[in-house]
Amino acid sequence: MTMSKQEFLVRSGLEAQTLDGWLEERWLLPEHTSDGMNFSAIDIARAQLIRDLQMGLGVNNEGVGVILHMLDQLHGLRRALDNLRKEYQATSH
Repeated sequence: MTMSKQEFLVRSGLEAQTLDGWLEERWLLPEHTSDGMNFSAIDIARAQLIRDLQMGLGVNNEGVGVILHMLDQLHGLRRALDNLRKEYQATSH
C-alpha cells in the first residue's frame, strides 16, 4: 500500500515541517515517482519509531540518526542471513 505525502501526514500525525526535516535528514526514504513521493506502511512505522525515540525517550537528532542507521544495518544483516539460509537449504537437499 502506498500513499501520497498528504495522506502520510494525516496517517502519521506529523506536521509538514517535521516531515520535511526528517526527509532532509534521510530518516524516511519514500519512493519518488512522476506523481511525487509515495510513502508506505513501513514509512508510517518508522515515523512512529522516530517520534517515540524523540518524545518518549528524549533522544536528540544525532542519536536518532545513529539508531536508525544501526537498525537499517541490523535488518540488512537479517536479510543476508535469511538468503544464506535459503541457499544452504536449497543445496543441501
